[in-house]
Amino acid sequence: MLFGLRRTEPVDRLIVGIGNPGPEYAQTRHNVGFRVINLIAKQLGVKREEAKFKGIFAVAKLNGLTIGLLKPLTYVNLSGHSVLEAVKRLNLAPEQILVVLDDAQLPLGKLRLRAKGSSGGHKGLQSIIEALQTENIPRLRIGIGSPPEGVEMATFVLSPFEPEEEKVIVEAIEIASQAARFWAKEGIEAAMQRFNR
Repeated sequence: MLFGLRRTEPVDRLIVGIGNPGPEYAQTRHNVGFRVINLIAKQLGVKREEAKFKGIFAVAKLNGLTIGLLKPLTYVNLSGHSVLEAVKRLNLAPEQILVVLDDAQLPLGKLRLRAKGSSGGHKGLQSIIEALQTENIPRLRIGIGSPPEGVEMATFVLSPFEPEEEKVIVEAIEIASQAARFWAKEGIEAAMQRFNR
């Protein structure tokens, strides 16, 4: 069978983590979405990832559901290219997707789930909204804090967390993974009620 033409297993939900590929970005603020996907994959016992949909894709089982996990490799600002390809091939509605992303307008470690809305200035989410032509995409934002005075936003989001911040963000990533799995089972409204504190 030709490479890239293998049948794609149908999935019930798709969790997308936004981030930049490459080890130099792995621990930066912009990559908390990738870190959440990595943790969920570990928690759900994912054994195999594959290059697919212009990203890294894996499938896991959760309470009888088939969950797709996607890390776009298009760099943050072009995340929509990867998500659109996945949505088309997997035949998903926007409501079946959860986008996990960083948010510099939320305090460090704070989580916020929303069923829909604007990108709030996040270029990765904006790219996905434009690609899917809808704002009705569930999203889970993780607060990364705000840039200190005199530091450009672009520089800030590509910087690593300070050691004391890292402790907070590790805990936030753990809770975010719980929230994403809960969303997959119970839906966005129930997840918002439980995790938007």
